[in-house]
Amino acid sequence: MSTRIRFRLTRMRPWLARRLPWLAAVALLFVALDPRSPYLLVVRGGITIALVAAGVLGLAAVERQRQRGSIGRVEGGLLAAAFLAVCVFAGSDEADFRRQRAEVLTAPPQVLQLGQHFMVGYTRFAEVAVLAERGLIGGIYLGRGNVRGRTLDEVRAEIDALQARRVQARLPPLIVAADQEGGSVAHMTPPLAARPALATLVAAGTEENKAGTLEARARAYGEMQGRELAAMGINLNFGPVVDLRPNGNGPAFDTHTLISRRAIDTDPQVVARVARAYGEGLAAQGVHATLKHFPGLGGVDVDTHHFTARLETPTEQLAARDWLPFRAAAPVSGAMMLGHVVLPTLDPNQPASASSAVVQGLLRGQWRYDALLITDDLNMGAVYRRGLCKTAVASLRAGVDMLLIAYDPEQYYRAMSCVATAMGNAGLDKARSAESARRIAAVAAGTGGAGTAYAAGGDHGPVGAAFHPSGQADDERGKSWHF
Repeated sequence: MSTRIRFRLTRMRPWLARRLPWLAAVALLFVALDPRSPYLLVVRGGITIALVAAGVLGLAAVERQRQRGSIGRVEGGLLAAAFLAVCVFAGSDEADFRRQRAEVLTAPPQVLQLGQHFMVGYTRFAEVAVLAERGLIGGIYLGRGNVRGRTLDEVRAEIDALQARRVQARLPPLIVAADQEGGSVAHMTPPLAARPALATLVAAGTEENKAGTLEARARAYGEMQGRELAAMGINLNFGPVVDLRPNGNGPAFDTHTLISRRAIDTDPQVVARVARAYGEGLAAQGVHATLKHFPGLGGVDVDTHHFTARLETPTEQLAARDWLPFRAAAPVSGAMMLGHVVLPTLDPNQPASASSAVVQGLLRGQWRYDALLITDDLNMGAVYRRGLCKTAVASLRAGVDMLLIAYDPEQYYRAMSCVATAMGNAGLDKARSAESARRIAAVAAGTGGAGTAYAAGGDHGPVGAAFHPSGQADDERGKSWHF
């Protein structure tokens, strides 16, 4: 190290020594304002104790500096207040969580109708069993952690035990969902067999992709995967991905969405053909398909796991391309997953997952889509930063059937408590709640789906036709579509 560098470091030490306590206080305050953030899940177990301990140590350090005279009275007071705030915020957050959890677990009967609208991930069987047998949830989500190091029979036994508790409590079966797209997203593998992404069916060769052949391969893939999922006790698969593959590699700082890897193809015709046949294959084994992520992530320029997203593509263009696979595969789907993406032309304020204009106006109204509507995970940054409570309440009021809280299951208590408080004694609209109950029960029982109601309702034109925002089919554009 040169003499000049050593000299600079020596001169910086007093500067760093004076500012280090402030840097520590600001960092701790930032964490203490939301210590139960999904981003801090990996340290959740000891976060409160650690923050309180750090705050106390900070207070002690400030007091020592004041006694030595190395810090002024005013600055010392401000620093002490900051470290004290860390202790208060951390302790208050822990107390709030325990209160919310207790409120949910002792909820009065009129609140229980809200439970059917929640699908949760879980890490502890005993905890989710209580939620299931009390009717506080309508579904569970299985992730990698639920199957890692376990056999298919062991996982099935756990699911059967939960379903048995529902029977004993005279409650409808749970929806059991998983993310088993194939390829890079195969959360049930192992114990289930690893399978390539659906996109590989398209890449198998253009000569083989003539009418009928591609569909046959996709249907066989769906049947094979559906047979495995059903054997595990899963009745809803979060697939296929019907977002169109973006040109290039997709958004910068994309750590999780990675649609360019997961999408079936860039051509909406090809995506629709594969998705519909795949859905038929799953359904043949009693497993429902989920079309995701409406309104389509192919044109979104950020990762919704972290950032607020807006889809600025004109609605007419979306209807002519991005939404065609959703419409074409709707009759064989059991659910549609709503992405946390704002559609400014329909609703400039709320993401699709919490927008009445999207849910009631477009999907239920114009499209006559009558299958399950479920949000993407409410732990995702695109909506978590808007406010978990705010989004959960807005989604249910918009008419969404189920709220997914998977990555960080403890957020369920916060969301459920907020929803119960916001809805009060009146609860949800009774007619709408009954419709949701019907859709949820159909998926949980492995029956129903969108087919009958969707095919019979609305002027939606031939399957695969292009659609305008008004819901009318564009027959000229649809002439080249044959399924």
